[in-house]
Amino acid sequence: MIETKTLSLNDIEDLAFRALVAAGTTEANARPLAVATAATEADGVASHGLAYIPIYCEHVDCGKVDGAAVPVLDTPRPGVLTVDAATGFAHSAIDLGFQHLIPLAREQGVAALAIRNSYNCGVLGYHTGRLARAGLMGLGFTNAPASIAPSGGAKPVVGTNPFSIAAPSPDGEPLVHIDQSASTIAKSEVMKHAREGKPIPVGWALDPEGNPTTDPEIGLTGSMAPSGGYKGVGVALLVEMLAAAMSGATLGIHASPFSGTKGGPPRTGQFFLAIDPEATSDGGYGARMADLVAAVSDQPGAHLPGDGRRAARNRASTEGVAVSKATLARIEGLFSD
Repeated sequence: MIETKTLSLNDIEDLAFRALVAAGTTEANARPLAVATAATEADGVASHGLAYIPIYCEHVDCGKVDGAAVPVLDTPRPGVLTVDAATGFAHSAIDLGFQHLIPLAREQGVAALAIRNSYNCGVLGYHTGRLARAGLMGLGFTNAPASIAPSGGAKPVVGTNPFSIAAPSPDGEPLVHIDQSASTIAKSEVMKHAREGKPIPVGWALDPEGNPTTDPEIGLTGSMAPSGGYKGVGVALLVEMLAAAMSGATLGIHASPFSGTKGGPPRTGQFFLAIDPEATSDGGYGARMADLVAAVSDQPGAHLPGDGRRAARNRASTEGVAVSKATLARIEGLFSD
């Protein structure tokens, strides 16, 4: 049984912020990441929440990410924005890009944002959810260091490479919120099991020879299992083309790992599309989405992507979040180093 302590979302944000600043991150860069950490914990995605703060701090200390980086915005075409993250945290670069992407998409109907020289952006759906809350259909793609082998191969060439789409709704929250990686499970979950000394289910990862394994340590030296076999590899390649090739970021085969201290900045990328439904749907977006959602939610036991996170978020706003005491101890240890 894992011992936990309940924290409010404000407490989680404050703890993450103080730890990042103590590690050498500027307040301007620490705040967006701390806000995202609290939101991630609220959504019930603990693997990307406070558990990642010690890793972020370690990477600031070793130079894998520049905690004092200042992202640079450019507008190469009327409907296109780019941000050079300057090897800093992705969250600051995305914040800067969204400040311009949202009004641009509202004005033009559609706009794109490409981010290069970036770092792990955490839960991708957190970012697309922000676009949906702004009334836009938000699509997001982010590449990662290679961890998935191609069909028929055993050597990783693409990352777990998630994609996400968040649909706006009248109540301000995403109506449908898809956020999934190209692998059967996010690599962070395998890393979490390795830290806790727990075996992983068959089908999560493969050993270096391409065989299934239940040992997370062996899985981390091999490759992640693609979701749906060759179809998962196709998704990973799609994301790689958008988030790396199209953004000017480093391909996953050349990027340093998001874990450990070796290799320097990963310089990976993100790609976002923001679309105003009113510009494309002939005024029928709301009715069609309501019809689609009802077709799912009216079935007993059926649920939509994002329902679980929305329920967790609602609970967390009033009840707080149960956080592992071991995780809290690791973070508190950062202040005494």
